[in-house]
Amino acid sequence: MLGTGALRAHLIEARLAGTIATTREQSLRRYRLFAARDPRALLGLDPERDWTYGDVLRLMGQKCGISADPAHTSGLDVIDPDRTVAGLDAFADRVAAAVGRRVPVLLGTGHPHRLLEFYAALADALSSAGCPVLTPAHGCRVDIATRFGVRTRVLDYVRGVALMREPGVRGAPAEGGVHTHSPLPVRTALGVAATSAGPLPGLVIGDHGWVCGAGQLGIEAIGLADTDDPALFVGEAEGRLSAVVPLDDAARSVDYLPLTRYVINRASLSR
Repeated sequence: MLGTGALRAHLIEARLAGTIATTREQSLRRYRLFAARDPRALLGLDPERDWTYGDVLRLMGQKCGISADPAHTSGLDVIDPDRTVAGLDAFADRVAAAVGRRVPVLLGTGHPHRLLEFYAALADALSSAGCPVLTPAHGCRVDIATRFGVRTRVLDYVRGVALMREPGVRGAPAEGGVHTHSPLPVRTALGVAATSAGPLPGLVIGDHGWVCGAGQLGIEAIGLADTDDPALFVGEAEGRLSAVVPLDDAARSVDYLPLTRYVINRASLSR
């Protein structure tokens, strides 16, 4: 089992925590958008209270360890690796609780190029431990707003993990999958699950709109989030999300695999 010390060292070496690639400017822009309740930053969350820019900045300082100084406006963001480890522990504990109850699980990612393997290995372990891994709405088309206008995407599953593809694109999952923050895919999947004979998920695992959208609908959700994704941390602070792991979500795919092993081992999942 990967120990906490080795995990912490890996996080820093791979720049998943410590100094990360996300810029301060990018994060602060998203905090302003969130405070203005811009849907691009809400990711499907409808906050219960009014969050000012200062509120969001302070929360992100508490949750991620970034600087809460509003005068610090440029450079690279910094995530406290101890907060990442604590987030992974909480994440793993929620996975273990789900396994203990054998609840159905839905996994989805808006970062198929980076995080697919992290979730796929977890899906394999959950299935082996007796949790049904759900794949509702496979093949459904979803119209999603992008910076290029509204585009139609297709909901697909790779090794039990939901992702969005461009219609007609074939090839490797990383080539066909598209990056998205939208909550519409999880809403589509949950809508189909609710109207079919199959079960609803008792836990949703993922990122971006997958977990914010599920948490907003009252389904337990846990996920990973970068410093420019304040919606997940607000969702956790308001009790809509059960656990959020602060880390850089755009590193190399291989760098997340030690985190998967850590979660699987802590959750005592059978392989």
